[in-house]
Parts: sequence; structure tokens; C-alpha cells
Amino acid sequence: MPRVLLIEDDPSVREGVELGLRRRGHEVRTAATGEAGLAALAEFQPDLLLLDLMLPGVNGVEVCRRVREDSQLPIIMLTARGDDFDVVIGLEAGADDYIVKPARTEVIEARIRAVLRRMEAPGGQRPAVEQHGELTLDRAGLTVTKDGLRLDLAPSELRLLLHLSAAPEQVFSRQQLLEHVWEHSYHGDARLVDACVRRLRNKIEDVPGAPRYIQTLRGFGYRFGPL
Repeated sequence: MPRVLLIEDDPSVREGVELGLRRRGHEVRTAATGEAGLAALAEFQPDLLLLDLMLPGVNGVEVCRRVREDSQLPIIMLTARGDDFDVVIGLEAGADDYIVKPARTEVIEARIRAVLRRMEAPGGQRPAVEQHGELTLDRAGLTVTKDGLRLDLAPSELRLLLHLSAAPEQVFSRQQLLEHVWEHSYHGDARLVDACVRRLRNKIEDVPGAPRYIQTLRGFGYRFGPL
């Protein structure tokens, strides 16, 4: 079972989530502050990070940014308000998904499994290695290089790029991307898509404001070029 690091300052939430995940077979390490959580990362080496946004001291957004400096560890944010502006900030800092508190353990478990599934190589009969302009996509090795240099993509960024590039020129709505990339249906949040697109453009585009690879069709969604 996946090893989970939970960084949460509310004792009742921390203990409840830890107990629920342990009952389902997860090995769980907890921390009450951002500083303690960052210290636990190297020692515990989790498969996934559950990260509260509103932490004392080093907050969840800053923790997320620091983790993303040298790791593609899947990150799920915990937030008390689904419409909070901090959600967008957290997503753009590199989080792969978020959960609104309070959440039942089965919801958290399902989201953990969905995020980890998205790291697996996509199926299909496409070539293992594809060339798109300066980008080289290795679907088997789950790597992306640009002009020969490997790009560090978060799991959600990689999955989004692989999905869009599997059907060049096809336009995908935000809801379609939520269902296929994030495995969200009905009540998916389009902010996940938009934030991930912005992060991905910053990594693969020469000029993110004038994208060649991931193009926006206003009122419809996104498609993969390259132009």
C-alpha cells in the first residue's frame, strides 16, 4: 500500500485521517508543521503527500513549492474551503489535486489511488517515443525532453501532456480533461485544469504567453499543437 506523509496542524483532523488510512493498510507518517513535514520527507520517503494549506510558520503553499524544487512526489492539498483563493495558489505551486475538509476516509483513499494511477504509463498502441517539434515524449519511460534536456514535470502535468498529445489537434473541454486526466466527474473543478496548463506551459513553451504546444480555444477548451 502507498506510504503517505500527512502534514496537518489540526490534531483532530490529523488523527482522524491517520487512523482511517492505517485501517486501510497504509503506512502513515504525520507532521504538525511545514518544517517538521519537510524534515520527514527524506527520512520517510512517502509515495504521496497529503498537505494542509493553512499551516503555521512555513505554510502549505511554501511546502509545496519547496517539494517541487527537486521532487515530483504526488501532492494532494487539504483545504477547509473549496472556493478559497489559496486553492488556486496551491495548484499553481505544484499540487496535483485537492480535497475539501472534512472528508470521509473513503474519499481520501479514492483520491490517493486516482492520483497514483495517473502516474502509470497510459495504455494504447501509440509509439513508445514520439517527437513533437523540440519535445520528445517517451510514453513507456514517462519522460519528456526538450532540445535534449529532460523536463521535470509533476505527475498531473505529465499526464495532461500525454493525454493531449495522444490526439493532436483534437479539442478537449475542461470537463473531458477532468474526467480523463484527474478522474473527476460531475463536480470536477476546472481550476485544476487551468492551473496545470499554466504550469505546463511554463515548462515546455519558449514563450508561455504565446504557446505553441498547448493552445486555448476560448469557450471550448485546449488542444495540442505544435504550431
